[in-house]
Amino acid sequence: MVRRNDERRAALVDAAIEVLAAEGARGLTFRAVDTEAAVPPGTASNYFANRDDLLTQAGARVYERLQPDDATIARQRASTRDREGYTALMRELVGRISAFRTGYLALLELRLEATRRPALRAVLTERVRADMAANVAYHEESGLPGDATAVRLLYLALNWLIVEQLTLPDMFSEAERDALVAAAVERIVTP
Repeated sequence: MVRRNDERRAALVDAAIEVLAAEGARGLTFRAVDTEAAVPPGTASNYFANRDDLLTQAGARVYERLQPDDATIARQRASTRDREGYTALMRELVGRISAFRTGYLALLELRLEATRRPALRAVLTERVRADMAANVAYHEESGLPGDATAVRLLYLALNWLIVEQLTLPDMFSEAERDALVAAAVERIVTP
């Protein structure tokens, strides 16, 4: 029987994210999640049907936690609609995602695991497609320069910059990272 205490479930999924980031997908067990969440042994198995369910919910939770808050969205909507404003938006995005280091590393682990689990791959593909569609729609509604292709190219370029930042943090300084974000916007986004 799967339990319905939403607060406990969220804490367990957050613990799963931490385990994925620290131990990788192979280290993600119900016992490891129980330990990370500081709950009695057997708790996670009462909340998730199986390991695939836990992996899928961890992936969904990472995306939930990566969403900007209302204040950030309001600030973005109030900014200029030119490359300078776009650059500020992309710097904020890279900074926000990099700040949730364990979440992004867990997401990378989930993507690797998805190469071996077709059901997880289907869920992640659907989620990433929906996220991309939302980003393109936001871009088109906001009046920012560039088109849908520019949004997709920035997504691809900045995702790898984030991977570098999180896995090899001494590769680029913060100033170099900001300069690379500005250069990507300048070269990819046409007025």
